[in-house]
Amino acid sequence: MSNERRGGSRRESGDGQQPRRPARSGNPSGKQSGKQGGRQGQNFRGGSSAKSRAQANQPRRRPAKPTEPARDVHVEDGVRLQKVLAQAGLGSRRASEELIANGHVEVDGQLVTELGVRVDPATAVIHVDGLRIQLDQAKVTIALNKPLGVVSTMDDPKGRPTVADLIKNREERLFHVGRLDADSEGLLLLTNDGELANRLSHPKYQIAKTYLVTVEGEIYPRVGRELLKGVELEDGIAKMDAVHVLQQIDGFAMLEVVLHEGRNRIVRRMFDAVGHPVTRLVRTRIGPIPLGDLKSGRTRVLGRTELGTLMNAVDL
Repeated sequence: MSNERRGGSRRESGDGQQPRRPARSGNPSGKQSGKQGGRQGQNFRGGSSAKSRAQANQPRRRPAKPTEPARDVHVEDGVRLQKVLAQAGLGSRRASEELIANGHVEVDGQLVTELGVRVDPATAVIHVDGLRIQLDQAKVTIALNKPLGVVSTMDDPKGRPTVADLIKNREERLFHVGRLDADSEGLLLLTNDGELANRLSHPKYQIAKTYLVTVEGEIYPRVGRELLKGVELEDGIAKMDAVHVLQQIDGFAMLEVVLHEGRNRIVRRMFDAVGHPVTRLVRTRIGPIPLGDLKSGRTRVLGRTELGTLMNAVDL
């Protein structure tokens, strides 16, 4: 039985007891249902540039382009635009015609309002309300909640469990975008879209990642400031974009941190550098894509809106 479930938009889809350290909650979102004792709620955030990177977690529309002369995007032997939209899951042909007529559709950067336009689905770049539409139905991107102990590789010479074992029911040849250490958990994206994968991994696009982290020791404000200002590592200075202390109890602290760095074991190394070793690390978001309530070891296909926001985040 498949371990995948579909998600996204259209692809439907005290009291005398001894204190203890923050629990390994089954809800890695970082949200607390109520106060559980200890120090909570400290927020630290970087400057304006760091704030803008942290805001990459939210869906965004493409920036408006300077006005340029209109170009003819009509392809004489192509497919009618409304048919292409309907096949991509935007609704019926009639609904797609209304999208075109009401000025919601761009083809190759040009606003199209005429219903007779034909396009080549293999080469056309189509946006609806600013969101890129994936026309190649062979391309798929999935979210995986990587369990503890699974290595982020498709094959392991040591025989350890790999992410490939968790997607062996998929027919597509998928590859993972970035990595999570074997001793870390949470969101990992896999795709067969090479351009999307390359851009998500490229430092130019500064895709923010959010983590729920449990560390040893109490986090004082100076520690948060130091993480935002930057700590010296063996491969250079590393900075976090935001640090939020969720809970502190019995010598442990639980935090939510945001950073765009993609270096190996960067979160663990940064906390080691400030004297707070990590005991648990769960990635809960990559750019606009949340882990949500996806169970450990399970996958879900990104829906049309999710995929569109992800593609927008890397200027596709």
